[in-house]
Amino acid sequence: MAREFEGQKLIVVGGTSGIGKAVAKIVLQNGGTAVIIGRRVDKTKAAVSELTPSGPVFGQTADITKTVERAALVERIDAQHRDAAMLLNAAGVFAPRPFLEHTEADYDRYLEISKAIFFITQRVAKNLVDRKKDGSIVNIGSMWAKQAVQATPSSAYSMAKAGLHSLTQHLAMELAGAGIRVNAVSPAVVRTPIFEGFIPRRTSTQCFKASTVSTLSAVSAGPKTWRKSPPRYYPASPPG
Repeated sequence: MAREFEGQKLIVVGGTSGIGKAVAKIVLQNGGTAVIIGRRVDKTKAAVSELTPSGPVFGQTADITKTVERAALVERIDAQHRDAAMLLNAAGVFAPRPFLEHTEADYDRYLEISKAIFFITQRVAKNLVDRKKDGSIVNIGSMWAKQAVQATPSSAYSMAKAGLHSLTQHLAMELAGAGIRVNAVSPAVVRTPIFEGFIPRRTSTQCFKASTVSTLSAVSAGPKTWRKSPPRYYPASPPG
């Protein structure tokens, strides 16, 4: 994979931790540039400091669930990072709660994240089309979008992730002719700050590497496949 990403820029929505930050680091180590987007200023600065030894990295801070901040972020991406050829949508929250206990605030949080991913992706894709450049978009979906788990009731989360998988299929169809590949990764348990709050560290650690590799595979599949391959899904389930 040495220098595989030379001269390429990756935007990571939700790039200050977890899968997003791990993929950004690998891209940097292999010659690429990364733009990481996070909600908190301190966390974004810390991630930039951690990643900088691996390569050129830019930090952008915005709460993508807020309309004004989201719109400003999209304009900054357009002004400063029109040359990005890769996008990883890794932002998300996971807060299991029984269906009968969900509030509108819970639901709206998932909905706003989905809306942000939709319009950030739209801007990045439009820039690629306008510049007549090939590109790659990867969405971090979830096993929970396709399977109900009694121990973690997640109806609102699963509904949002199922929508993301559907968006992936539609964009793969619509953008293929422009040389833009669109794929999704469907992790199960992954060692991220979200899951370590209620999943044993050993279990989540086993799955982290597989999920990161699957995501990287989706991002980096060669340009010769962009116009010919159907949308593909890279599952990353617990070993064994």
